[in-house]
Amino acid sequence: MSEGSKGSSLAFGQVVIGPPGSGKTTYCQGMQEFLGRVGRKVTVVNLDPANEAMPYQCAVDIAELITLPDVMENLKLGPNGGLIYCMEYLEANFDWLQEKLAAFRGHYYLFDCPGQVELYTHHDALKNVFAQLAKWNFRLAAVHLVDSHYCTDPGKFISVLCTSLSTMLHVELPHVNVLSKMDLIEQYGKLAFNLDYYTEVLDLSYLVDHLASDPFFRNYRRLNEKLVEVIEDYSLVSFVPLNVQDKESMRQVMQAVDKANGYSFGDQEHRSLEALMSAAVGADFHFTSTLAVQEKYVQSQDKAVEEQVMDL
Repeated sequence: MSEGSKGSSLAFGQVVIGPPGSGKTTYCQGMQEFLGRVGRKVTVVNLDPANEAMPYQCAVDIAELITLPDVMENLKLGPNGGLIYCMEYLEANFDWLQEKLAAFRGHYYLFDCPGQVELYTHHDALKNVFAQLAKWNFRLAAVHLVDSHYCTDPGKFISVLCTSLSTMLHVELPHVNVLSKMDLIEQYGKLAFNLDYYTEVLDLSYLVDHLASDPFFRNYRRLNEKLVEVIEDYSLVSFVPLNVQDKESMRQVMQAVDKANGYSFGDQEHRSLEALMSAAVGADFHFTSTLAVQEKYVQSQDKAVEEQVMDL
């Protein structure tokens, strides 16, 4: 993978980004297993210097180059400053990364990235790493994970939309936004709207109106309206719901990423995928992206209305 070598073969993969606790490492483990079962040779690259316990099979680990605890101890930096230093150190040592990746030619790559949001919205080190990978003929898509519990709080959801948009514009990669932990969303509380409202990012004026009912946000209605206008003017942000334990959900995310980075799979993988999905459906793993959870909310709301009518 010599730099600027146009004759070298293409390499495809995903850079998995998102805030702390959004499920990046769990996603890498689940996607590694899923892609392996459909016939892809998958290499997971850990680029998070704070990642100590990795559940997946890690082929390339930044800990061999630098670790966050060492940086914090030796340079007397906090965790945020330490992470930025580590990414700048990685940027200064491209030769190390190139040598490590060269041992896995022909593989599909999953890059497990740090959870510091500033690295994707402001700082250039990680962005420059992705740009260098592109020069080495990597065709990457950014998979931006967002915890689905933000849907239950309109104020936080607007914040997530702004962060997602900023990340998309800064990272400059084909982008797939993912609402993770969909299997837990019912534990977070009731949604103000149906789930497809959040995944498709529909008319956000309704969200502003909903916020206006809160005394705290009522004073910031004008600000929220302007933020919503920015999001809608770009018309870029939408989400794919994800439950890592559900094969149909994983397939939908995989196909969205394959479309984003241009990966096209062969007949053998297609047959493996069909066999895997038929087994999954037979084992009652079938998952429709939004209706499964959405119908439960509708039913619970209908039940609540019926109880109110009976009380009257």
